[in-house]
Amino acid sequence: MPVAVTGSIATDHLMTFPGKFTEQFVEGQMENVSLSFLVDDLVQHRGGAGANMAYGLGLLGLAPVLVGAVGSDFADYDAWLSRHGVDTGSVHWSELKHTARFVCTTDAVNNQIASFYSGAMSEASAIELAPVAARVGGLDLVVIGPNDPTAMVRHTEECRTRGYAFVADPSQQMAWADGGMIRDLVDGADLLFTNEYEAALLLQKTGWSDAEVLDRVGTWVTTRAANGVLVRQAGAGPIEVIAVPETKPVEPTGGGDALRAGFIAGRMWGLGLERATQLGSAVATEAVEVIGTQEYTLQREPFLARFADAFGSDAADEIAVHLPG
Repeated sequence: MPVAVTGSIATDHLMTFPGKFTEQFVEGQMENVSLSFLVDDLVQHRGGAGANMAYGLGLLGLAPVLVGAVGSDFADYDAWLSRHGVDTGSVHWSELKHTARFVCTTDAVNNQIASFYSGAMSEASAIELAPVAARVGGLDLVVIGPNDPTAMVRHTEECRTRGYAFVADPSQQMAWADGGMIRDLVDGADLLFTNEYEAALLLQKTGWSDAEVLDRVGTWVTTRAANGVLVRQAGAGPIEVIAVPETKPVEPTGGGDALRAGFIAGRMWGLGLERATQLGSAVATEAVEVIGTQEYTLQREPFLARFADAFGSDAADEIAVHLPG
């Protein structure tokens, strides 16, 4: 049965600022910030956390079902995803609003300032998962990525009610959600994804300890940028996996979504936690070495060679059985 990926579907407008944001801040004037950054370039790419994860899963051969809401401007994007192995048959098309848009500026040290217009994403709360499951013959896993907050809560509750295994990935929505909402999104998840900052925010807002989170989820995966990935389960020792070294300039947008796709694909293939995390790390590095969240490819032989360099030939042989040509 397929993996359903719920989450934002958006277009990304990415810019690069050649200086450092922090050099523009004036001490004592932070309550009156008024800044304009002269950027070097502007590129537009397909994005949105849900679509990014689905794209990565499609590259890895899983034929994921994308679930989200878009505007009438989605036709070209729809064709792109379909060509890359994503089932878009359960995407809701709005009659009134544009597809969501993400506008992000990255400075010389990879700090980012971004804005997000939700647009048609606000209609995602109207989507029910049961018809999706009926259309595709059941759901093996439901990824609940950052999306319209009401939609995230509805999808989580439906997963609990109908017994669908689910992944909690509140990501950017963690910043404004209160403790009650975060507890609702996380409790009972088979898998929880956070970065280091989101992990600290989760503990602060829910009032839970690390141990209490681990008692409520199956596996907790925390990404730590250049320091790799930490994987924890209740009653088991932690697993730490390195970040696969980059060989090209890095544009970090979308790296986390690619890591999630790789990790989930590895688990769906039946790989152990460490190997699945290694796969996620390798896919993330491929993603951050290009500009745009869906511009990377996974060429089989170069990818396996790089994987072997990072994790050994035995590890590469284990994923080679599953990796598409």
